[in-house]
Amino acid sequence: MIELKNIHKSYGGNHVLRGVNLDIKKGESLVVIGGSGSGKSVLLKHIIGLTKPDEGEVIVDSDVLSQLDEDGLNEVRKKFGMLFQSSALFDSMSVWENVGFGLKRHTDFKNKEIKDIAVEKLRMVGLVGVEDEMPSELSGGMRKRVGLARAIAMEPQILLYDEPTTGLDPIMADAINELIIEMRERLNITSIAITHDMKSAFKIADTIAMLYNGLIIERGSSEEIKNTSDPVVRQFIEGSAEGPITLEGIKR
Repeated sequence: MIELKNIHKSYGGNHVLRGVNLDIKKGESLVVIGGSGSGKSVLLKHIIGLTKPDEGEVIVDSDVLSQLDEDGLNEVRKKFGMLFQSSALFDSMSVWENVGFGLKRHTDFKNKEIKDIAVEKLRMVGLVGVEDEMPSELSGGMRKRVGLARAIAMEPQILLYDEPTTGLDPIMADAINELIIEMRERLNITSIAITHDMKSAFKIADTIAMLYNGLIIERGSSEEIKNTSDPVVRQFIEGSAEGPITLEGIKR
């Protein structure tokens, strides 16, 4: 469903992506792991067409993104839903208005229809009776759920998750992991998450890929990644300060 071919991206003298090759099958749940600043978020922006590669191609459902005009890109983006790291809710809008934001912009639905859809999506993520509240009245975990309800409001084919468990306590983080699994199974959605939370990665992924030094250095099932012999991957999943990844530089 999604294919990245030899993706290169630099910002100034910083060569963030150095020839990334990655394919994601329809219905797959892929988690990209990697350290802070490794380029995970840049990779997501390429997948959704917010950033163009300096070299290489991104193909989404047979559409080559670099060959599309803005209208074509917007059509492709309608296939995506995204849960942002900070939830990215609009403080001046009620919960249901946040959930229905995309519907308001991209459909001819009336407010009542949008609110009805928003209430249903909120129910799917375990939130009932909060549609008229403001984001400031909600806990962090509830805001994440509202963000997820917004991500599925337009019934996307692909869901992107940017650090979905960041800032949550372990119990709420696991609840979000369960919701990610449930959304994929119930809606038959292709899922792509970026995270450095290995507990979350092992729980929600069919496939895990590690981004390091601008490249995907290893890809496999959760069990294959757990049993890897690659010293960089092993150091990362074990969270050890000892190994080839250092604060001073890269020894690999």
